[in-house]
Amino acid sequence: VQLQASGGGLVQPGGSLRLSCTASGRTFSTYSVGWFRQAAGKERSFVAAIRYPDRNTFYSNSVKGRFSLSRDNAKNTVFLQMNGLKPDDTAVYYCAATATTYNAGSYFDPDRYDYWGQGTQVTVSS
Repeated sequence: VQLQASGGGLVQPGGSLRLSCTASGRTFSTYSVGWFRQAAGKERSFVAAIRYPDRNTFYSNSVKGRFSLSRDNAKNTVFLQMNGLKPDDTAVYYCAATATTYNAGSYFDPDRYDYWGQGTQVTVSS
């Protein structure tokens, strides 16, 4: 499966963006999807994940209550709605997918994912 992340851009603090992760090649609806981010000079870190088949969602503490996940299987797309953006949210955001269903904690681990998109830049600045 090939993943394409999009929707990044420049936004002021407190603003919103919606990132999209669109898949091609296979039935995306049967994959769990995660989002990670990597700020300049830092390691890649977990942001959020939505699990197949129960659609349970998981969020890092830093984004919980501000970010939310949804998916549109007809469009083969998972969305990451980001509200209340802060300068600390500035990073390249990557989506990833796995066909394996794990316990919740496993989705925090980037090694659990089999496919990765190319990343989209999010910059939060006034």
